[in-house]
Amino acid sequence: MKRKVIIANISGFYGDRLTAPQEMIEGGPVDFLTGDYLAELTMAILYKAKLKNKNLGYAKTFLRQMEVVMGPCLDKKVKVVVNAGGLNPSGLASALDKLATLLGLNPVIAYVAGDDLMPRLSNFKKQGILLTHLDEGVRLSDSGLLPVTANAYLGCWGIVEALNRGADIIVTGRVSDTSLVMGPAAYHFGWAKTDWDALAGAAVAGHVIECGGQATGGNYSYFQEVHSYKNLGFPLAEIAADGSSVITKHPGTGGIVNVGTVTSQLMYEINAPQYITPDVVVHFETIELLQEAADRVSMKGIRGTAATNSSKVTVNCMDGFQNSMSFQIVGLDHEQKVEVLKKSIIDALGGKDEFDDLIFHYVPSHHDDPMSNEVAMSQLKVSVRDQDPQKAGKLFTSKLIEMALCMVPGVCWSSAPAPAKPRIKHFPALIDKKYISQEVYLGEHKIVVKEEIYQGNTLPISQSSVELVPLVGPYELAYIGEAFAARSGDKGGNANLGIWGKHESAYQFLKAYLTVEELKRLLPDTAAFEILRYEFPNLYGLNFYIKGLLQEGVAASTKIDPQAKTLGEYLRAKKVQMPISLLRK
Repeated sequence: MKRKVIIANISGFYGDRLTAPQEMIEGGPVDFLTGDYLAELTMAILYKAKLKNKNLGYAKTFLRQMEVVMGPCLDKKVKVVVNAGGLNPSGLASALDKLATLLGLNPVIAYVAGDDLMPRLSNFKKQGILLTHLDEGVRLSDSGLLPVTANAYLGCWGIVEALNRGADIIVTGRVSDTSLVMGPAAYHFGWAKTDWDALAGAAVAGHVIECGGQATGGNYSYFQEVHSYKNLGFPLAEIAADGSSVITKHPGTGGIVNVGTVTSQLMYEINAPQYITPDVVVHFETIELLQEAADRVSMKGIRGTAATNSSKVTVNCMDGFQNSMSFQIVGLDHEQKVEVLKKSIIDALGGKDEFDDLIFHYVPSHHDDPMSNEVAMSQLKVSVRDQDPQKAGKLFTSKLIEMALCMVPGVCWSSAPAPAKPRIKHFPALIDKKYISQEVYLGEHKIVVKEEIYQGNTLPISQSSVELVPLVGPYELAYIGEAFAARSGDKGGNANLGIWGKHESAYQFLKAYLTVEELKRLLPDTAAFEILRYEFPNLYGLNFYIKGLLQEGVAASTKIDPQAKTLGEYLRAKKVQMPISLLRK
C-alpha cells in the first residue's frame, strides 16, 4: 500500500469541462478519478429528462467522458467514482456496460443505490415517519406539495464495499459530495468506520476538491494572484493514512493552489464549523493550512466525531408554474417610469390577485450622463407564479406584449416571451438512518450496506485566541475587498457568505466589526432575513448563513442570482472605515 492515495476531481457540476478526465489521467499520476455532477438544481434537471425518457435521469456527459478515458484508466489501474447516476444509477451502469462492449473493454462496473425514497413516501406517511422542512418546520404531508424526487444523502461505505469487491467504475445516485473522496481513501487505507479523525480529514479534502476549479483559482476574490486562467488545472488531493492531505494540481496547468484558494473553497456552501457528513462530523475549527510549496497546500490537525443518526433528504416538489419578463428602461425619471409600469402591468393582468404571486424586481443600474445606451439602462423584472401553466404562460406574456406601444418612453424587452416552466420547490428534511440502507450492485450481485448508528460524541469548540484589542488608527474609508476575500453559494433556499482575511490582525478587525446587524446595514437586501453568524478563527474568517434569501431553491427562485454566486463580491464592493495599518498589509 502506498503512503498516500492521489484522488483527482473531474467535475464540479453537470456541464463542467468535458475534457477534464482526459486532462487528469494524462497530466500526472493519479489513483482515482472522482466527480460531483449533482448540484441541488441538477436533480430537478434530471427529473425533467427522465419524464421525457424513463431510461435517462443520469448525467449523459459522463458517458462521453468515459468513451475517451475508460481504456487508459484500466491500463493505468485508475478507478473511477462519480455520482453521475443521479436519479437512475442502474441506467448509467447499463449504458457504461454497453459502451465498454463497444470499446472492447471489460471493466467491473458497480452502482450504488438506496438513496431514492420516492417509492417509500406513501408508506412513510402510513408509518408516521414525518419529513419536516428544516427551515420552515412544515411537514411534507401537510404542505400541499407534490413530491417528484426524494433522495437521501448516503455515506461512503457502499463505495468502499464496491471497491473491496473489485469494481473499476462506480456510479452512484445521491451521496454526500464528500463521500466520493472518503470512499476511495477509506478503501485504500483500510480505515474503520470509527476512525473519526482520518475520515474527517478525507471529508475536508473532498469538500475542497468537489467543485473542480474553484480550488485552483476559479471564483477567487484575489483573481490577480492567478497567473493564467487558460486550461485551469483541476484539483488533486494527496491523502495520507492519518487523513491529512495536500491539495495540488498537475504541473503545467493554469490556475493556482494557495492558502487563499483552499480557504475560499472551505468557506463555500457551509454553515456552522461542525460540518455534518453521513459518516462523520468534521470540526472545521481544527483545520490547519500551510503553504508547503508552489501549488501545494497541506491540511492537517483535522478532528472528527461520530456521525449523527439522521440523514439529510432532499425532496423536490412540483409547486405550479412560473415565468418572467424583463424590461430595460432608459432616459430620465426611472423611478417614476417604474411606478407607472407596475400599475399598468397590474391593470393589464386583471389585478395583483389574479396570480398566486406577482413579483417586481427593480435594479437601478443606470448611470447619470451616460456614455453609451447600455449604461443608461435600468431593469424591471416581472415574475409570476401560478398553478395554471396557461395563466403563467401565454396570458402573462401576451398582456405584457400588448403594452408595447402603450407605455412610458424608453422601454424595451431584454428577451423574447417564453412558456411557463414548472416550478420545483426545494424541500430539505431529515430522516432517521435506521430507515436508510445502501444497495451495491455488481452484475447480478446485490450487497446491502446499512447506514451506521452511533452514540454521538463531541469535541469542545475551539475558542478564538484573538483578543479584541482595537487596531491602531488612523482609519480611512476603503472597500472591504481591499483587505478581505469572500465566497458565497446556495444551500437550497438559503445562502452562505464566507469572508476571511489573510492574517490574524485582519480577523481581529473582522470579528469585532462585522456583526449580523452590520451585515444587514451593508447589504440592505438581506435585512429581512434571519442570519446566523459563525466564527472560523483558524481560517481568519466568518460565515454568515442567510435563511430564505434564495426563496425556495434555485429551481423555484425568481432572483437574478438564484445561487448567490455574486453575494460575496457584493459585500467586498462596500466601503467601510478600516485601519490604514490593516490596508497596508
